[in-house]
Amino acid sequence: MTDGLGSGREAGSGTRHAVVIGGSIAGLLAARALADHAERVTVVERDRFPKEAEPRAGVPQGRHLHVLLEGGRQALDRLLPGVVDELLADGAPHPGMPEDVVQWQAGGWYRRRAAVVRILTASRPLVEQAIRRRVLADPRVTAVQGTEVVGLTGDAARVRGVLVRERGAGRGGEPRPIGADLVVDASGRGSRASRWLAALGAEPPRTETIDTGLAYATRLYRHDRHGDDTDAAGYFVVPNPRHTYGGVALPVEDGRFLVTLSGLRGQEPPGDGAAFEEFAGRLPHPVLREWLAKAEPVSPVYGFRATANVRHRYDRPGRRPAGFLVTGDALCTFNPIYGQGMAVAALAAVALRDALADRRRTPTTLRVQRALFRASRQAWDISAGADKQMPGAVGDAARPTLLDRPVGWYVARVQRRAGGDPEVDAVFRPVLSLTRPLTALFAPRVARAVLFRPEPEPLEAPPLWRDPAEG
Repeated sequence: MTDGLGSGREAGSGTRHAVVIGGSIAGLLAARALADHAERVTVVERDRFPKEAEPRAGVPQGRHLHVLLEGGRQALDRLLPGVVDELLADGAPHPGMPEDVVQWQAGGWYRRRAAVVRILTASRPLVEQAIRRRVLADPRVTAVQGTEVVGLTGDAARVRGVLVRERGAGRGGEPRPIGADLVVDASGRGSRASRWLAALGAEPPRTETIDTGLAYATRLYRHDRHGDDTDAAGYFVVPNPRHTYGGVALPVEDGRFLVTLSGLRGQEPPGDGAAFEEFAGRLPHPVLREWLAKAEPVSPVYGFRATANVRHRYDRPGRRPAGFLVTGDALCTFNPIYGQGMAVAALAAVALRDALADRRRTPTTLRVQRALFRASRQAWDISAGADKQMPGAVGDAARPTLLDRPVGWYVARVQRRAGGDPEVDAVFRPVLSLTRPLTALFAPRVARAVLFRPEPEPLEAPPLWRDPAEG
């Protein structure tokens, strides 16, 4: 690695110390990537890490449903070989799609054919604990807990470290510097990097936003009779512009299920338990409401409303210092309903590691930042592209472009056919799982099926039991 990632073409001496702001999944995986290129890495985290797999205050969505998409699973195993097997041994469910999930999307039920991809549906605390255990076992990586970053040191040309203060010390607490050759901001949606850069006389990035106003609520359940009603692992009702309510019930470890219900601005799910279950009656089919009637709630209802797609364009040139990178939700956040966040965190860490290891190009700050941007771009195109179609979407990036209408028309046809056409589904799911590029949807064989084949015959009822004839 060059000395703090020079902004020009010159390569400097090896980086001695890198600081990562934030110890959640994106920060831990960034630290793992940096450990191969720096003598030591320090992770600065506001919280104190729990000893067990428990939610923590710094992850406000930690009690909600998380899925690790196939692309994220592959990236995670590249960074931490064997960690996915460890999660499976700890009880993390690993359902196959479409085989193991009753799915309603694009106005109809998807047929439950053999799995094309798999998702990992462990709780967020379990995933984070497994990653944290592996990353912090590396002697090159140290965590400073209960400490918040309050600013950057250096100037508009180069960042030289961070200013930190013990959490709870209040405004009277004296900040102290931690010097670094490279600083990576992985502090999440609440990142204050723009303010810190402005304080150095540097230029904050332009920000793009698309917000549907979607809100969701989650509750933990047990369902001892689940297997009496279906051989599927769970349910997935995907909202669209005509049917704007969504619902998901998927297994987590210890035989429990997380159930999430969602609605747009003015249609938010309630926080009261009984009303939460009644809200499921707004879904386009009563199957999830009937499932809830037989389940036992084992937690309160937790709400979440910070669901806007927000992207900070650090990849574009500007008067910004060398030695400062941004990743994870601090760089790009997605509507959580699409389940992309953990996967993109892992893909970004792989991109960071690979960009720093590329012997063909000097790893300048802008070049590496662009690699991080590319790692998040497909997830943004999927999430933001879908949310642009939803009623009431607002934000400076919500206005459709000239290409959005024809592409949206085509993708809508893809979704309607994917539920019954195995050839289309075999491409559609890997694209959503971030293992194949979006361009795969427009390959000639797929395009012929999408444009010229008739829509498959719809299922009249949810496929609660897999039909062996489906293959």
